[in-house]
Amino acid sequence: MPSDCERFWEADSYAVVGHRASKPFPTITYGALKDSGKTVFAVDPDGGTLEGDDAYTEFSALPSPVEAAVLELPKEETAAWVAKAADAGVKQVWIHQMTDTPEALEEAERRGLTVITDHCAVMYTKQGFSMHAPHRWIWKLIGKY
Repeated sequence: MPSDCERFWEADSYAVVGHRASKPFPTITYGALKDSGKTVFAVDPDGGTLEGDDAYTEFSALPSPVEAAVLELPKEETAAWVAKAADAGVKQVWIHQMTDTPEALEEAERRGLTVITDHCAVMYTKQGFSMHAPHRWIWKLIGKY
């Protein structure tokens, strides 16, 4: 039976939200989802492009709604983006490890969102051998994957 973390990746459409210029995680997650054939949109408050695709500054600018959002932002921004995701009709949010806040979790609960937190999205999206492969193996071994 898949874990909640594994089930999150069963959605068909995603928004990956982050500042790609300051951290690699949004870029890695976006590329992995794109490579897996999912519908994925980059949302970067700074705009620009990602892998040749437009990076939208808001959920409202996306060409179509998404089922799930991966939030890979500084923790000071997380609660606001949880609210923006809910306003856009997103049903599931993945809050990158160590970037959740009590306010973000309260907002998600208040809005009825399914939330994954305390995990790195890249560990689930980037398959094959990488620095995340040993972590993935250990987490599976101890039942936290």
